[in-house]
Amino acid sequence: MPPPPRLRIGPSGWEYPQWRGVVYPAAGSRRLHPLAYLARHFNVVEIQSTFRRPLKAEVARLWLSRVAHNPAFQFTAVAARRFTYERELDPAETARFTDGLWPLVRANRFGCLVLQFPWAFRFTTENREFLIRLRRAFHEFPMAAELRHASWQADEAVGTLIDYRLGFVNIDQPAYTGAMPPSALVTSGVGYVRLHGRDKSYWSREFRDEGGLDDYLYSPQELAEWKDRIEHVHAHASSTFVVTANPAAGKSVVNALQLAGLLADHSSLERAVA
Repeated sequence: MPPPPRLRIGPSGWEYPQWRGVVYPAAGSRRLHPLAYLARHFNVVEIQSTFRRPLKAEVARLWLSRVAHNPAFQFTAVAARRFTYERELDPAETARFTDGLWPLVRANRFGCLVLQFPWAFRFTTENREFLIRLRRAFHEFPMAAELRHASWQADEAVGTLIDYRLGFVNIDQPAYTGAMPPSALVTSGVGYVRLHGRDKSYWSREFRDEGGLDDYLYSPQELAEWKDRIEHVHAHASSTFVVTANPAAGKSVVNALQLAGLLADHSSLERAVA
């Protein structure tokens, strides 16, 4: 039994050359679009490329055609780093960014815009006001904030998310001083869970602003730790997205499939929230 439509599980990104022959068939696959392949197995994929560059509307329309065979499929997308890391909110750039998302929204295929912030973005008056400005700049879209510093667990911080209808991205990341611990918060109609893995080099790349793929394969026992949290989020949100963001060697696909199996039977939960 697949997860219910309100709960969607899938990987972050799909344009990884190293996935050829690992996730995607190596032979006879020239006509196979990676997105079409993933849409056979998942009901959501997070668009990671938007963190680096805006999505073009014509590309978005092409992607819609690739997932047409799965009526339950939706996209989520990561906001551009220039907005969240560099804190630039030029109106022309925000308009350019949103233009690429509108085809997905109009097709009812867009679930959420994710605001991914670095660990250094702590809860302060200044950062709270910037988060509100960012929310207003993209007010047309459902949104969720990934806040990697634990200071955002303060009551005032959570209250800000609730007041401005910003979802809370519950993350799994390696332990570190002041790092956001695992949680199951719901602050809007959008529930979001994002698993980065527990690679020891994660924080080194974060602080040096380096690229690279999160390289960690969760064990079944580690995924089981998240089952109750995901079920709690799912029970209190209108729609829930669970995204695996550990793409090295296709590990995010493996873990997303394992999570889908782990969360497949939600009959009692569905009755409880009906």
